[in-house]
Formats: sequence, C-alpha cells, structure tokens
Amino acid sequence: MKRKVALLLCAAMTVVITAGCESSDISGSSFGGNSSPDEKIWVIATDTAFRPFEYTDENGEFVGIDVDIIEAIAEDQGFEYEFQSLGWDTAVTAVQSGQADAVMAGATISQERIDNGWIFSDGYYESTQTFVVPKDSAVSSFDDLNGKIVAVKNGTAGEKFADSLKEKYDFTIIVYEDSPTMYQDVLLGNSAACVEDKAVIQASVRDENLALRIPDGMESEPAPYGMGIMEEKNQELLDMFNKGLANIKASGEYDEILARYLL
Repeated sequence: MKRKVALLLCAAMTVVITAGCESSDISGSSFGGNSSPDEKIWVIATDTAFRPFEYTDENGEFVGIDVDIIEAIAEDQGFEYEFQSLGWDTAVTAVQSGQADAVMAGATISQERIDNGWIFSDGYYESTQTFVVPKDSAVSSFDDLNGKIVAVKNGTAGEKFADSLKEKYDFTIIVYEDSPTMYQDVLLGNSAACVEDKAVIQASVRDENLALRIPDGMESEPAPYGMGIMEEKNQELLDMFNKGLANIKASGEYDEILARYLL
C-alpha cells in the first residue's frame, strides 16, 4: 500500500521548518491527514528543481525520475511515504537533524559522503558530471577555463569535480544553492561555465530551451545515485528500497520510468 505523494514546497527556508509551513514536525503524520498513528510514514526529502529527477511540470505537478521510482518501489514493497520538496541543502539538513528519514535527490554515492555519515541504498542511476558553457562560447576544453569563473551547486558531485580541477586549470569557483540560479549566472555571462549532472542539463536545455551546450571531453567518470539515510534505525527503508528497486528492474517498470524522462 502506498501513500499519495505529499509536497512541502519551501525552497527558500533557512531552516527545515518555519511558521510558513503547516506542521511543526515533518516526521509526524500531520501531512497525511487520515493515517493511523501506529502506521509508519517514511519522510523522504528531495530537491525542488533538478530536472528530470524532480521538478514541477507545466500542470503544476511534481514529477520526475526520483518521484516515479520511489512511487513504484513503495507500491511494490507496501510502505507509505511523504516526498518533501525542500531544496538540496535543506533536504540534507532535514535528514541530518532527524526531521526526515532519507534524502533522494540525485545524491551521488561517494566515499567522502560515506565517511561523513551517509548510509546509501544500492545505486539506482549512473550519472556523469559535465561542464556546461553558453551556446556561443569558445570554451572547448579545460585549458580554455584559465582565469575564468565556474559556477557550481553547493555540496554536489559537480562541485567536487570542479574543485578537483581548479588548481590545474587555474579557474575560480562560485557556489550557488540551486541549478536554475547556476544556469542563469552562466547565461548572463558572469561565469564562463557551470558543472551539472549530464542528464539534468540535457533535459533542462531541451525542455527550457536554454542557450547552453556541453563541450566534448569535459565530463567526469560515471558514479551512481542512491537514496541516503544518516541514522541506522532507518535501514529498514533502505532494505525495502533495494528489494523494490530490484523488482521494478526485473519487471521492466524501471526502464519505462527512465524512458519517460530521458533523451
């Protein structure tokens, strides 16, 4: 049995819960309304705009690969959940503070994050990080970034990838909290490039007609996305996620989800 997805669109929050949000405890059942107090509702925090993994479509519906995958897995495994759209930084803070059980927002599985207390599910998507430049830019290699500014999104694999190259290629990093602001900085000419998950920027260029392009040869090695928890008591959720993921892959539903959103 699956609970209908509930959204909390509070991207501008500086803390997880403010007076502008309906409940003072997002880990409780107040968002669901009619559930039994003894029935566990898993709170899964996510980003607000990370197309094609989570975003609001033209009909005002919150959709995406992550949204559909967790819905399919919950249906397969028979658990209830609430998907809270908080923004990347706030989603991570919510899990760290125990106000959400897990984060699912295109989170790359890395040893650095594991060392910092993350506990990950099995990988559910292989992603690469890529540099992105204006459509008419002359930048075609890392060497062309010498002396320039590169925009990144805070706390992401893209930021780490850029950080690993900045000294070698002598560019400066500027950090933003969300992808749309990062893209805008590049489009306005304030930054020469940004770094983004390849599938995300491909979908954004296609669906939003952004005047950006991906230069050849400026990508990272692939790395998997996973659902992340930070408390061992929530391992049950990861176990169900892993079993459900295996099942929807075997049934073909996983491939159908990807085909709905990817090029």
